[in-house]
Amino acid sequence: MAKIPQNQENQVTGATIWLTGLPSAGKTTIAYELAGRLREEGHLVEVLDGDEIREFLTAGLGFSREDRHTNVQRIGFLADLLARNGVKVLVPVIAPYADSREAVRKRHQASGTAYLEIHVATPV
Repeated sequence: MAKIPQNQENQVTGATIWLTGLPSAGKTTIAYELAGRLREEGHLVEVLDGDEIREFLTAGLGFSREDRHTNVQRIGFLADLLARNGVKVLVPVIAPYADSREAVRKRHQASGTAYLEIHVATPV
C-alpha cells in the first residue's frame, strides 16, 4: 500500500481542487480520473460531484443566483472541512459566479488550506 503524504509536522495534507465550467464540459470525468490516480499514490480522496450534492446536501435549492451562491458556499464549506483533515477534495461543479468562487477561495485561505480552481472549457 502506498504511503499517505504528510507535511513536516507529520500531518496528512489535504487540498481542494475546484473544477468549474459549463455543463457536460468534462468536469466530473476529469475529477474521477484524477481521484483514481491520486488514490493509487496513497492519497485520501473525495469527489464532491455537484449533481450528487444537489440531490442530497442542497436539495430544495433552485437555480436562481442566490440559490446557486448558497449551493457553492455549502460545497465550499464541506470541501474546506475535508481538506483541513487531510483529504484531497475534487469538486466538479457548475459555479457560474466569480464572487461565489472567490468566497470559497477566501474560506480556504483563512483556514490555511490549499485551493486550486480550474476552469474546464471544452468545445461542445
